[in-house]
Amino acid sequence: MKKHKNILIGVCGGIAAYKSAYIISSLIKMGYNIKVIMTENATKFITPLTLEIISKNKVITNMWDTTHEEVKHINLARWANLILIIPATYNINF
Repeated sequence: MKKHKNILIGVCGGIAAYKSAYIISSLIKMGYNIKVIMTENATKFITPLTLEIISKNKVITNMWDTTHEEVKHINLARWANLILIIPATYNINF
């Protein structure tokens, strides 16, 4: 059994952001649970809808969305066993 089942993936703006779909799909096939957060610039390279369909979870693009009662960044940090940033661009800005 995998020790780290829950992976939070942060997708940054960069041309390689489209590769996140393949990485997420591969991790899910290996049995991992995936949640995704995206920068605004990342959404210009790949849509949140694409990653929602692949991950089977709502993609977070705005941490300040007040429609939820929960504090997203705290709940995501508690949920995740591991955080991956892809692509890790020079000027990561979440």
